[in-house]
Amino acid sequence: MRYAAYVFDAYGTLFDVHSAVRRHAAQIGPDGQVLSEIWRAKQLEYSWVRSLMGSYADFWQLTEQALDFAFSKVPSADRSLRATLLDAYWRLDCYPEVPAVLRALKDSGARLAILSNGSPAMLEAAVASAALDQSLDAIFSVDSIRKFKTDPAVYDLVTSEWRLYPDAVSFQSSNRWDIAGATRFGFRTVWVNRAGQPDEYLDLPPQLILPSLDALPKG
Repeated sequence: MRYAAYVFDAYGTLFDVHSAVRRHAAQIGPDGQVLSEIWRAKQLEYSWVRSLMGSYADFWQLTEQALDFAFSKVPSADRSLRATLLDAYWRLDCYPEVPAVLRALKDSGARLAILSNGSPAMLEAAVASAALDQSLDAIFSVDSIRKFKTDPAVYDLVTSEWRLYPDAVSFQSSNRWDIAGATRFGFRTVWVNRAGQPDEYLDLPPQLILPSLDALPKG
């Protein structure tokens, strides 16, 4: 089935959030993977807690705070690499299949966008670094409404701006909680289960589960 728009989560879906640490693995040492996993987990946790409190802070602030916590939890990691890792986060690697998938969808005539918790500056830097600029029609950041996913107002950014019904949008995310929120909003959802995680939020199932974006139907 063809959709009017294909909208993608950014971090973990288009961009590999662990590539920042992996790029400097030799300097970080054997606990680099643990550091990266804690960094990501706390980054997301902080966004959820901020949402529940009604106390917004932009995603870059949360990214910095999460890394500081990760360093505290992993004392073997060299804290002097803090600035290096934060700089690398602005230029995360995209997954190998992403450029070709986006080009194919763009060639099919659909509109393409990112919808992310990331701040506008973070997203623009990542998109430019991965040379995805020409494939995207828009970058929607939660910063414009100061609310994080899974608030329904986040998903409404797309439908309001593009004057679409939710079921005209195919939404792709590697985060199952994000898929649950988008499904409840009414998007057609594709869970990109890169890590082979068990399903959850069974009352809000995705329409499709894929191991990567490479298998995404392209019209």
